[in-house]
This record gives sequence, C-alpha cells and structure tokens, in this order.
Amino acid sequence: MKFLVLGAGRVGYAVAYDLIRSPRVEKVIVADRDVKRVEMVQQRLTDEKVVPIELDVDNEEYVAELMNSADVTISCVTFNHNYDLAKIALQAKSHFVDLGGDEITLKKQFNLDEVAREQGVTIIPNLGLAPGMAAILAHCAAESFDELYEIRIRVGSLPIEPDGLFMNYALTGSIDGLLNEYLGDCAIIRDGKVYKVPALTDLESLEFPKPIGKLEAFNTSGGIGTLHQTYKDKVQHLDYKTIRYPGHCEQMKVIKALDLFSTEPLKLASGAEVVPCDIIKEKLTEKLSTEEPDMVLLRVTVTGVKERKPIQHVWECIDYGDEANCLSAMAKMTAFPASIIAQMIARGDITERGVLRQELAVPVKLFLAEMAGRGVSLTMVERSPVHESN
Repeated sequence: MKFLVLGAGRVGYAVAYDLIRSPRVEKVIVADRDVKRVEMVQQRLTDEKVVPIELDVDNEEYVAELMNSADVTISCVTFNHNYDLAKIALQAKSHFVDLGGDEITLKKQFNLDEVAREQGVTIIPNLGLAPGMAAILAHCAAESFDELYEIRIRVGSLPIEPDGLFMNYALTGSIDGLLNEYLGDCAIIRDGKVYKVPALTDLESLEFPKPIGKLEAFNTSGGIGTLHQTYKDKVQHLDYKTIRYPGHCEQMKVIKALDLFSTEPLKLASGAEVVPCDIIKEKLTEKLSTEEPDMVLLRVTVTGVKERKPIQHVWECIDYGDEANCLSAMAKMTAFPASIIAQMIARGDITERGVLRQELAVPVKLFLAEMAGRGVSLTMVERSPVHESN
C-alpha cells in the first residue's frame, strides 16, 4: 500500500508515524511546501518507507502526479484546500481523505459524489477527532437503541497545566482551524429540527475525573460533521460543543464582539487599512504556547430507549501525548483515525465509492480494535439517563 500525506506539521508527522508501522505499507510520501518540516519528519522517523517531497499544494499538476502514484491521499493541510484537492484526486483516480472541520467546504465536497462513484474513487472527509472519530462513536452507540432521543458530543484539547498560560490555553492545531471553529455558525438539531446557531453560545459546565475537574463547553463550528444530516428526523436533540477551561468562552466572545474576527478591511482614523482577523491571528500565534503537554478529552452521550427502558450510552476518553515519539495528544487523536481509515480503504475493508459519511462508511468494530491496538482507551458505559442542559 502506498500513501501520499499532504502537510508535514504535527498531524502530518503523526499520520506518517502511524502508517509506517503497518507491515503492509510500502511507501509514504510526505509533502509540504516547508522543506524544513519535511526534513524533520524524515529525521524523526528514519524509515526508508518515508519519501520526503517539497510541494506547494497549489501546484495542481505536481499534486496530481503524486496522487497518481498513491493508493490513498491523506490531506493534513488547512481545510480551505480540501475541495480543490478532492477534485484533483478524482482526476488522478486516487482515493482521498481529509481532516475536515469546515461545513461550507464539506458541502462542496459532497457535490462531487456522483463523479466519484463514476470514477471508482472513495472520498471520506472529516476524518480527524471531531469531526471524525466522535461521529463514529456516536453512530455506534445510536445503532443499539430502539428509539433515539439525544446525541451530545463534547470534545477538547487542553494543556495539562494551564496556570500561567495566556487564556489558560495552548495552541495544539492551526490558528486558522481554531478561529474557524469560533467564527462559523453551528449545525444542531433542537426539538427535532435542524438549526444553525452562532459559535460561542449555549455555554455549559461539565466535570471530568480529578485532577481535571470542572470545565466548560460551548457551540463551535464544524465538529458535528454530517451527523445532523444522518440523524435528521431521528433525534430530538443533537449538538457538538468544544471543551475548554472555565472563562475561555467569555474571553473569545469579547474579541468577537469587538469585530476583531472580521476578515473585512477596516479603515483607521489615520487612513491606513487593516484586516482585524489578521491581527488577531498574529497576536494569538505570538501569545499562545505551542509546546505545552496536552490532553484530549472526549465524551459522547447518546440517550434513548432500548428494550422499553430509557438508557444512556456514554463514550469517554482521556488521552495524553507520547513525548518519546514527539506526538501530542491532539496530533495522535486526529491522525490515528485518518491513518486507520485510509488503510481500510487501501486494504479493501471499505469498498463503497463516492463521497461518504464516515459514521456510515467505517466498519466500527474494526475501527475500535485498531484504536485499541494503538493504546487509545475508548470506554463506553450504559447508565440510567442523566439530565443534561443545552
């Protein structure tokens, strides 16, 4: 099996790390426009399967050439490239997966479904942590119910020691991806109907086992993937919220209220023009640490009726980074699902063609076994329903 990994940042490195550990993987091309990143991946992994390439993904001809030499392409670049990359994958007849995170891009990708089926190509967007694995777990739990009421997904990546950090937070992914979560509208199902609500709303408190303790969660964009379409007319309530330390949401709401997330040029009294969002990106990148040890928290709660009894199935996970192998918790939990599912496509475990919803396309038992084999503990408990606020 041969793979092309686009992007050699933290997640791209983690994807390559995972791929080369499979004895059936022959070659992993790792491509990035930053040659230093590519060289670092090669130096850390020191495996002959890794083929480093300097590549700008805007060079469509070269991208197509590399895709043509791979069984599956895994996009680990920012979400705004994924629609164009999916189209190139169709031309190259290379299966394609990405990490997703943007609802507008996702909608455009699903417009390629008919062409993908005609070309015999599988495209699965949104294969990270959330969107991605969280949706697979939600669907797995929901399938065991006779009647569904609610699906609530809570996911976050946090520094283990927040004291002294700006906003009690550390940057574990791209700044563009982070701000996109806070800017966009969020798809939810409420009272059985699909709505769009603003990000940074519906703030709630939640608790994780000590020493983590009390946290907060609020609506953010992109994490729900296609679940609101899959469960339309099937549940009364469905939402996705991001977990942070208490106070983070209010801080971000102040920035948003000042229009500092705006991408429109702002004319100053001096006559100069600035783009507020560009300033915020630069300042947050400067202020937010990127080197803090992190943890990923996940809780997926599905409520319904089984054998005439109301019950809840709750998936929960607390995962930490692997410092010895230079893997942050967020990089692992984003990269491993993408790598596993890309390998499923290449092996023939997933044979359906077209643009697919991961919660419907991925064989759950095999996926869970693969995650367990990588040391990720995903536990599911059944309990009597516990009331949860919106």
